[in-house]
Amino acid sequence: MANEVAYSGGVSPFDRVVLIFNPKSTGQARELAEGLRADLAERVPTLGVELLPTEHAGHATELARVAAERGRPLVMSVSGDGGYNEVVNGVMQAGNDNAVAAVLAAGNANDHRRTTKERPIAEAIADGTVSRIDLLRLTADGAAGDVVRYAHSYIGLGLTPIVAVDLEKGDKGSLREMVTVVRSFARFRPFEIEVEDGTRQRFDSLVFANIAQMAKVATLSEVQSRPDDGLFEVITLRHTAKWRILATAVKASTTGLGKQPSVSTYTFTTVSPLPLQVDGEVMDLPAGATVRVDIAAQALQTVL
Repeated sequence: MANEVAYSGGVSPFDRVVLIFNPKSTGQARELAEGLRADLAERVPTLGVELLPTEHAGHATELARVAAERGRPLVMSVSGDGGYNEVVNGVMQAGNDNAVAAVLAAGNANDHRRTTKERPIAEAIADGTVSRIDLLRLTADGAAGDVVRYAHSYIGLGLTPIVAVDLEKGDKGSLREMVTVVRSFARFRPFEIEVEDGTRQRFDSLVFANIAQMAKVATLSEVQSRPDDGLFEVITLRHTAKWRILATAVKASTTGLGKQPSVSTYTFTTVSPLPLQVDGEVMDLPAGATVRVDIAAQALQTVL
């Protein structure tokens, strides 16, 4: 359970709820948003609820930032992990410590909600109990200054996040999905980074995780992994034979990978241009970029 913030005297921590959704979503985001609005109208009739559809990629971040700049809003993403990542970053950019962010699961990838859920979201909002959780913070230097990006669940490089995202496309177990994963696996090549001691290391996968599970079936770490403990887990897979990679994937989806190292910061330098995934959202790093992943402790107010 994340650290809870109590509100006394029956005063709600929210002055309004803002639901941000992609109207073109295949996960019935609009219908879910409208359903939550109707549910809250019965549970908390004095609480205003606004629906904001996105118009393009990245728009959710803009909408969330503007919504979070004033008052005590609950800014919600009606989406999967990627859409929620945009909303979290928008709320963090607003810099308003009274703003709260949360997610109503829609679409395929909902690792964060699945692993942190404590009760139905409408019930949690009506109750008004707010929790604080950690965020992963990615800082990368660039020509225009440092780029800062937050993650609610994981930051990944290499094979593991690529396959995880592929697994979330289409219906589970579908032939098309399996072909996609096999092709990604066959084309995959290891990557190289320079670590803090100046040595270069080759990896097939490197994941920084704030939650214990990923892609519904992969258990990255033991149950000690918490989103509010001031630490994140580092799951590494050094370059090895592909059959060993496959064996690791099978282990993750069955018995789990076991206890993983917990740290509060990890720094490396890219050797060549390198894509990475932040909660499933892809961003590219140039060669020679100094990258720091650390924990932003208790940075986000949320409802679980």
